[in-house]
Parts: sequence; structure tokens; C-alpha cells
Amino acid sequence: MAGHLDGPADRLTRRLRGALRRDARRLLAAGPPTLPMLVVGPEVPDDSRVQEVLDLAMRIGEVLLSSGESVDEVTATMLSVARTGGLPAVDVDITFTSITMCCHRGRVAPPVTSMRLVRYRALDLTRLAAVREIVTNLESGELDVRRAAAALSTATQAAHPYPRWVATAGWALLAAAIAVLLGGAPITGLIAFVVTGLIDRAGRLLNRWQLPTFFQQVVGGLLASLCTVGLLAAGAFPPGARPSLVVAASITVLLSGLSVVSTVQDAITGYYVTAAGRVAEIGLLSAGLLTGVVIGLKVGFQVGVVLEVSGDVSASAGQFGISVAAGAVGAAAYALAGYAPLRTLPLAGAAGAAGWGVYILLTHVAAAGPIAATGVAAVVVGVFSGLLKRTTRVPTLVVTLAGITPLLPGLTAYRGFYQLAVQGVAEGLVTVTLALAIGLALAAGVALGEFITRDRHRQPGPTPVPALTNDPQDAERQ
Repeated sequence: MAGHLDGPADRLTRRLRGALRRDARRLLAAGPPTLPMLVVGPEVPDDSRVQEVLDLAMRIGEVLLSSGESVDEVTATMLSVARTGGLPAVDVDITFTSITMCCHRGRVAPPVTSMRLVRYRALDLTRLAAVREIVTNLESGELDVRRAAAALSTATQAAHPYPRWVATAGWALLAAAIAVLLGGAPITGLIAFVVTGLIDRAGRLLNRWQLPTFFQQVVGGLLASLCTVGLLAAGAFPPGARPSLVVAASITVLLSGLSVVSTVQDAITGYYVTAAGRVAEIGLLSAGLLTGVVIGLKVGFQVGVVLEVSGDVSASAGQFGISVAAGAVGAAAYALAGYAPLRTLPLAGAAGAAGWGVYILLTHVAAAGPIAATGVAAVVVGVFSGLLKRTTRVPTLVVTLAGITPLLPGLTAYRGFYQLAVQGVAEGLVTVTLALAIGLALAAGVALGEFITRDRHRQPGPTPVPALTNDPQDAERQ
């Protein structure tokens, strides 16, 4: 009889069972839970999504870096693309020939890292403009990641917008304009046009044979000096002409392919490894150009033909307008040779005219030195391109590279090469160092001009989404 008594323990057991049954019925009826749910962080993107966004960002970075953009600009663009694609915690590392990108996903998933090698350097300003347009449309929401990747594939696989002979004509026209703005006669400009066209076609053939760029520079400098020596010996230049301007113009064209501006910008913004790599490339290619020119001058000495060094740039009042017009034509010709969109040619010409006009005024009116005058003129070009970046969708690099081309120290470099070949190493090194200083002033001036006009209220990318973590405290801290 005692086993059937209703004791306190039995009553407590029945109450607990009843409570559990009621809770179970509530759960089955999708009612509110009796215990708080475990709080987790934002959803972590899966591997396929991360790889899709990283691949798009790295392909865009590859195009920008191969086109000569600075590492700071490439990094900012890649981070913006990643944030737009939903990856807020991303690191980018660029070392001249390689791009590494890592996406961090908190503690719930391992990071995803991808690397891409940049094995080529290609100047196609239309492709650069198309990629910039894709990035802008992606950031504004007009394109999603997949459609942006498809548009990028179309842009990178498309042929050049102009035939190859148009680019050759652009380089040749650039040389002719440089010869005229340096004070050469029309016949000197015509000869520079023909010689530079020959150099470009020879370089095209050597590039097809995969000859290293150093030897292409040697061949280019050799052709520039040998062709001028041969034409001078044949009497192609009238009395009073300045044959050495043909070599100076050709040197300017060959120097225009060097990434001097990007090198200085990388050094200024703290990307020293990439800047060092670019410096090594510039030094090697300049040495190749020096070798070719000096060999050609030595051959001329052996046959009794001497290309004397021309004087400084003439600046009479009557020639000022012609000189500025030649600077505009040269800048537009560079943009054409770089396959820039046709709508950007007038802007490139305006930048070239402004920069060269300021240089002439400072050197011949204000009596400024070549380094200071070049730096101030480059600031003007940088300000002009920076304002265009804020008001239009024209890529800054298009206007910058074209605008500084008339300011490249082609004549000073040739004078240094001539002195190395004739007057001794000491004097020649001084002049070559002056040419290097002018190039540095040119690049630093452009960087300063673009910094002055930078939009400081513009965000580098979309507002970051919450950090990817499963720890509420970590999410709150980040």
C-alpha cells in the first residue's frame, strides 16, 4: 500500500513531465522557444563566391598594372571591387610582376588566397578606359559580379580599336612633332617621322620574335643614330638644319614607353618593392638605348660623319605658337599610338599644349632652370588630369602620359649620350644625371598635381558590410 502513496517526489516528476510536454507542443507548433537561440555572426560567403569575386578583382588589377597604373591606384580599385562583391576583409599585395589577394572569413572558415602573375606590359588605352567603365558600373550597381566578369572578358579579348599601322603613324607623328617643338625645320620633322616609323616596324618584328626588350631598345637607338648618319652623309639635310634633333625625337619616343611616373608614384606612396622593380626596368632599358645610340655615333665617327649636339630649345616670340601647337599634336599622337579612344585625343592635346607652354614660359621668360620648369609644367598636367578625373570618366593615365610626353628629356639625354661617346665619361654622366633629374621632376610634379585635385570626400569603395565572424564580441569590435 505504501508504494501507491502520492509523495512529493512523484508530484514533482509529474509536473516536470507536464512542463516538458507543453514545451514540446509549443516547439512543434512553431511557437517561440523557451531558451534564447545562440547568436551567430553574418553569413560567411562560400568558396565559390569568394573565388568569383577574387578572380574578377585580380583580372582587373592585371589590366591596370600592365597598362602602367601605379600600385596605389591598382590596390584601391581591387579593394573597391572586392567590397562591392561582398568581401569586406581583403588584403592585396602587389610586387611589380605578381598580384596576391587574400579574403579573410573570420574564425568559421579558412581564408582564401589567390595569386596572379603579370607577364606582359601592353599599352592599350581603349582597353584601360573600358575596364574603368566596368569598375564604375559595378560600383554603381549597374552590373553584378558575373556580368562584370563577362564584360571584362569581352574587353580584354577584343582587338585593338585601330589597325597596327595607325599606331605606327602615331609614333612617327609624335617624333615629327617633337622635332618641330625643339626648333627643327619641317624637313627635320619629316625625316624624324620616317625614321621613327622604321624603328617602330622593326620593334614590332623583333617583338614577334620574342627578343628581350633590352635588345629592342638597343636596336631602336642604333637605328635612330645610324639612319640619321646615313641621311646626313647622303645630303638629305639642307644647310642650317639640325640633324641631331632627329635622334633626340626618336629617343623621346623610345623613352615614352618607360613607366617613370608610376615609379615615382609608387615610391611616394610607400610601395618600395614595386618602385625598385620599376627603377631596375627603367635603368636597364635606358642602358640599352644608350648602347644603341653610342654605337651608331661611333660608326658615324669612323666614316667621317659627326652628329653635333644641337643647342637648347628656341623660344622666339614667332615660334612660341608653333612650338605649343607641336606639343599639342605630339601629345595627341601619343594617345593615338596608345590606342586611346578618339574622344580623348583633344583632351590629350590640350594637356600637352598646357604643359609645354608653361615650360617654355618658365625657361625663357622667367629664366627658370630645366628641372624646376619641368616640375611646374608637370604639376599643371597633373592638375588638368585630376580635374578631368573628377568631372569625367576619362582615365587619368590617358591624359597624364600624353601630356608629359613633350616634356620628356629626349634632347638632354641625347646630349649626354653624345658626350659619353665623344667628350669623356665625366661630362657625359653629368648630363645624363641631369636628364634623370628632369624625369624625376616630371613624375613628381604629376603626382603632386593629382594629389592637389584629389576628391577627399570620395569614399574608396562601398560601405563595408559587417565583419565575417561567429563571435558577437569580435563583430562588435570590428
